[in-house]
Amino acid sequence: MTDDPDLDRAYALKTPEDSVRLYRDWADTYDRDFAQASDYVLPAEVSRHYAVLGGFGPVLDVGAGTGLCGAALAGRGIGPVDGTDISAEMLETARTKGIYRHLFTGNILTGLDAPDTYQGAVSSGTFTNGHVGPDGLDAMLAAVRPRGWIVVSVNAQHYAATGFAAKLAALGDAISDLSETEVAIYGPGATGPHAGDTALLIAFRRA
Repeated sequence: MTDDPDLDRAYALKTPEDSVRLYRDWADTYDRDFAQASDYVLPAEVSRHYAVLGGFGPVLDVGAGTGLCGAALAGRGIGPVDGTDISAEMLETARTKGIYRHLFTGNILTGLDAPDTYQGAVSSGTFTNGHVGPDGLDAMLAAVRPRGWIVVSVNAQHYAATGFAAKLAALGDAISDLSETEVAIYGPGATGPHAGDTALLIAFRRA
């Protein structure tokens, strides 16, 4: 493994500090060298699913990164969209796109100091290999108004291993209308060992 930012390094993240370092170095080239080069379609899948469920704004994009999911939401006429990420550098790239009403740094594992409460929340690509586990759902729930939709993508390979099923069961009556839908992470232009990876779109409402 090299020291250059890439998908293998992202999959190997273990701590919030690891995430800050990786995405600081990746912010300027992420869209070109990863999203475009790998035909990364997951943000579009998350935004489509949110729209199909009837989700609307204001919506919080958690793990907004460079703004790929926010752009997909805006393309569907859903807004306003606020975004949060642990990486200030990734958010600066997102800011240049003119998509978001507010952007703020935050760590969903320690809670979010959000500027609003939202009709819904989405997260694409943040819940992957364990560096953000199912406890991150608590901050999303706290940011959403009752009956608001939450749609998060979770790498399908790691869904069971990281305890998402148990977490969702433990939430009990705090959520409703739970569903899981498997989707491709990458489109037909993807190559390499992760080209066939899938994610589960976990959707539920705050009760």
